[in-house]
Amino acid sequence: MGRTDKILFQVLSGSADYNIRFDDLCGLLKLLGFDVRVKGSHHIFTRANVSEILNLQAKQGKAKPYQVKQVRETITRHGLAGDEEHE
Repeated sequence: MGRTDKILFQVLSGSADYNIRFDDLCGLLKLLGFDVRVKGSHHIFTRANVSEILNLQAKQGKAKPYQVKQVRETITRHGLAGDEEHE
């Protein structure tokens, strides 16, 4: 299992919401085809055909648990879990 697969598994399983590195979560979203723009500490992720805008901020190098949940819900709602192989 590669690093990206491991991060995706952790996000989708919900078992490690408090222990996801912020940089890993951002990297996963980029691999899933999201565009990012940064305004201060806010990393704003958008993607064509996805209505949600994901606004993430780090807290001591980790992703905030409620934001990991938002990412998980967006990935599952739009069926993006298999897209990293095609991007």
